[in-house]
Amino acid sequence: MHAQRTLQIVGRQQSRTRNRVRDNGLVLAMFGFFLVFLVIQSVSGFRVYNADQTEHGQAAVAFSTYLHSGHFVEAVFENWESEFLQMAAYVLFTVFLFQRGSSESKDPDGAPHPSDEDPRAARDRPDAPWPVRRGGLWLKLYENSLVITLVALFLLSFVLHVAGGAKEFNEEQRAHGGETVSMIGFLGTSQFWFESMQNWQSEFLSVGMLLVLSIWLRQRGSPESKPVASPNSGTADD
Repeated sequence: MHAQRTLQIVGRQQSRTRNRVRDNGLVLAMFGFFLVFLVIQSVSGFRVYNADQTEHGQAAVAFSTYLHSGHFVEAVFENWESEFLQMAAYVLFTVFLFQRGSSESKDPDGAPHPSDEDPRAARDRPDAPWPVRRGGLWLKLYENSLVITLVALFLLSFVLHVAGGAKEFNEEQRAHGGETVSMIGFLGTSQFWFESMQNWQSEFLSVGMLLVLSIWLRQRGSPESKPVASPNSGTADD
């Protein structure tokens, strides 16, 4: 009897674990790929950096030292900056801009979208998030919290890009006998804006392509696509 009860408990635990993995599979996959690619980036960047150090007659650095270098910090946050900018802009623009036929847009001629509903009407619902039940400033912040957080992450990444980029830029300047700059000074360099714009333009291109391609193309089973049989002029909610 004891053994049977133990097996039942183990079975329930395994079932709960499987359910947690299933319920969070998309996040686990995305962050899993993120970590793998970040490790590969750091290792390959470390080798490139030390090869450049050797080429210029300087000592190679340890991996832990490289992770604090301008070379690594600039490369990481230059990309994060553009990602968070693109996501913040996209979430904000979808509030009031439309693309007829795209699965990524609200229907310009349809009924109000559920995302437009005033949360104050649900204040007395027991399952509503606590800022909705609390109301006031907390609700005002909560109903814009996604854009606020994405903008904050963009600004943090922007500052770290500037810090890492200035450090990397100054290392290059010292190696070639040039003048160093402050973080503010680095903002005025063509190098900074070249680094930023090469990522910003690609992020907005990819989102624009998704908007346009989702009008005519489909992916069965994905909520990012319209149903396969939907007309090209319809949205994902039609």
